[in-house]
Parts: sequence; C-alpha cells; structure tokens
Amino acid sequence: MKEKIIAFFQDVYKEMSKVTWPKKDDLRDMTVVVLAACLVLAVFIYLVDTVVSQTLRGIF
Repeated sequence: MKEKIIAFFQDVYKEMSKVTWPKKDDLRDMTVVVLAACLVLAVFIYLVDTVVSQTLRGIF
C-alpha cells in the first residue's frame, strides 16, 4: 500500500512538471476577459428577467 501511495505522488510530480503555467500578463488578461464576460452575461440575464417580469405583469 505504501508503495502505491509513493508511486502516486511520484506520478503527480511528473505530470505537474509538464504543466505550462501562464505568465503574469497572460493571467491578468485572461482574468479581465472572464470578468468582462461575467458582467455582460449578468446584464443580459437582468434585462431578460426584467422584460419577462414586465410582460407577465401586463398579462396578469
């Protein structure tokens, strides 16, 4: 059992060494894109919700 645990962590170490981590500038740029997309989606959902709410109030 101990050998399996050690082998697991050795494999994890090998795989993590293959990872290419983003540069600081790339990470910042990607974060800005994600935040902007979240903001656009939130505004869109708010507008759709408002329109649907007003429409249902007019019907009932």
